[in-house]
Amino acid sequence: MKVINFSEQNSVINQYMSELRDKSYQRNRQLFRNNIRRIGEMMAYELSKTLQYKPKTITTPLGTIDVPLIKDDLLLATVLRAGLPFHEGFLEVFDHAHNAFISAYRMYTNREHTEVGIHTEYLASPSCKGKTLVIVDPMLATGGSMVAAYEALLATGKPANVHICCVISTPEGVEMLRQNVTDDTTLWCAAIDPGMNANKYIVPGFGDCGDLCYGEKL
Repeated sequence: MKVINFSEQNSVINQYMSELRDKSYQRNRQLFRNNIRRIGEMMAYELSKTLQYKPKTITTPLGTIDVPLIKDDLLLATVLRAGLPFHEGFLEVFDHAHNAFISAYRMYTNREHTEVGIHTEYLASPSCKGKTLVIVDPMLATGGSMVAAYEALLATGKPANVHICCVISTPEGVEMLRQNVTDDTTLWCAAIDPGMNANKYIVPGFGDCGDLCYGEKL
C-alpha cells in the first residue's frame, strides 16, 4: 500500500490543519466544516494527477481543441456522518463521480471505553465493479471502521483501483489497512499523528470530527 502524507510537504493544507486543531477555532462549527471541506478539495486535486486521462475534442466558438479528460469511472464513497463535509470537498472537484454512503461506526465493548467494536447498518452504493473507488473518512484511528466500509463496498463488485482518503491517521490505522486492503491501494492523509489514547481517540488529533462538525450525539 502506498501512503501519501501531506504533513511532510509544505502546502496550505498545513494552515487548514493548524486551525482544525485549535480549540478556540473549533468553537465555530461552520469554520470547522469549511476547513474539512477545503482539505477534501486540495486532496482531490492532488489525487486527480494520478488518474488516467484520454483526449476529447471540444468545439469552441472559433475552432476545436483536444483536451485530456479523466478516463476513470469514479465512485466517491463516504463514511457517515463525519465524512459528509469531506465528501463535499471531493465532490466539488470530481463533480461527475458516482456517490456511495455507508454507516460504519465504533461501539465501545467494555465499561471502561477502551475496547472498540465496529458496527455497519446502512449502504447506498452502485456497483464498484471496474470503477476507481475513492473512500473518504476524516479519521483513521484504529482503522476498524474503514476496513468495515471497504469490505462492504467491495462486496458490490471489484473496483479497478482503490484510494482511501483521511484527514488524520495513526500508525495503528495505517497498519490495519496494510493487513486488510490490496497492495495497490493508495492511502492519502493530511497528517499521521503519533497514536491514540486509552479511549482510542487520535492524539494530538483534534477531537471527535462528527461532533465538531454537527454537534454532540447521544
